[in-house]
Amino acid sequence: MESLVKDQGLFLALYRIVIGLLFACHGVATLFDVLGGPHGQVPGVGQWPDWWAAVIQLIGGVLVLLGLATRAAAVVCSGTMAYAYFVVHQPQALFPIENGGEKAALFCWGFLLVAALGPGRWALSSALGSARPLAHDRA
Repeated sequence: MESLVKDQGLFLALYRIVIGLLFACHGVATLFDVLGGPHGQVPGVGQWPDWWAAVIQLIGGVLVLLGLATRAAAVVCSGTMAYAYFVVHQPQALFPIENGGEKAALFCWGFLLVAALGPGRWALSSALGSARPLAHDRA
């Protein structure tokens, strides 16, 4: 158990990398009609909100993945998914299992966790010296 606590920053970094990659993949799929394509039609450049959401998914996901401006990017990504949940999914039914909003809810809360806890180890911002590691990341 001590090993898990000692390696908490490592596990946080792995979580950040995976959630950032998955989110960026959604943006790439929507913008470039690859990886299975978007869930619907490819949005036109500047089309609200689909194109903008995909751009945030791509850029925000890559920033979180790399650990650059992690907290700010994670807040924006979380907010985007909260918007998607409450505007697109929640009007259909109250619970995510009923309205198809599980991914939006999970991404929203996942990015909020990353914003609160920071990037963990292996963040590019740490390598560039622009982020102060948390106490548990130094161990």
